[in-house]
Amino acid sequence: MKKLLLIALIALSFQHIQAQEIYLQTGKNYTQYDYKSDTSSSPSLQAGSGNFYEIGYVMTLNNEKLKYAIGLGLNEYNAIAGNAVSSYSWNTQYLGVQNTFSIAFVKKRGFEASANGGLGISTLIYGKQNINGQYLDLSSQKEFSGIWIAPKLGLSASYNIDNDIYLSLGYAYSKSFNLSNSSDEKLSFNNSQIQFGVHFMFK
Repeated sequence: MKKLLLIALIALSFQHIQAQEIYLQTGKNYTQYDYKSDTSSSPSLQAGSGNFYEIGYVMTLNNEKLKYAIGLGLNEYNAIAGNAVSSYSWNTQYLGVQNTFSIAFVKKRGFEASANGGLGISTLIYGKQNINGQYLDLSSQKEFSGIWIAPKLGLSASYNIDNDIYLSLGYAYSKSFNLSNSSDEKLSFNNSQIQFGVHFMFK
């Protein structure tokens, strides 16, 4: 009986899906590290830039203006620091899943503007710290490794260029938190993201 009810709920949910799309996104991340430690002082950190790549699937829900997207993304979160004696840089790559809801506030003649919000979950797959030419692997550092979550808010606009193909431009701001770090050193990422996308619609 429970299985039948679950199947019925899934079927009803898909009845309200009106359109679907596949998207590819890329762009730039501009990341500010927020570092805190009870045992040591942090260097003067400056924002760094990196790339991001994402592929995902979008469903238009029963309201034509409301969409849900789920994607697999790779984000580079980089930073630099230094003083008269030493120079530092951090280069990291995080792989994860991004969940996003968006609602269109302008929808006219192939043009659509939307506000969106979501939550990403990711983990470190590559990380190096450079101190005066010496490199440290960050995968063993608790403040960088583990499970991260990133609430995100943004704006985007898309335009229909050929039947079922759209191009998009967007901006998003997110703050990433490490859920698994219990050490004295705490790190979070404040990230501004410029997004360029291609979207392929289908029924």
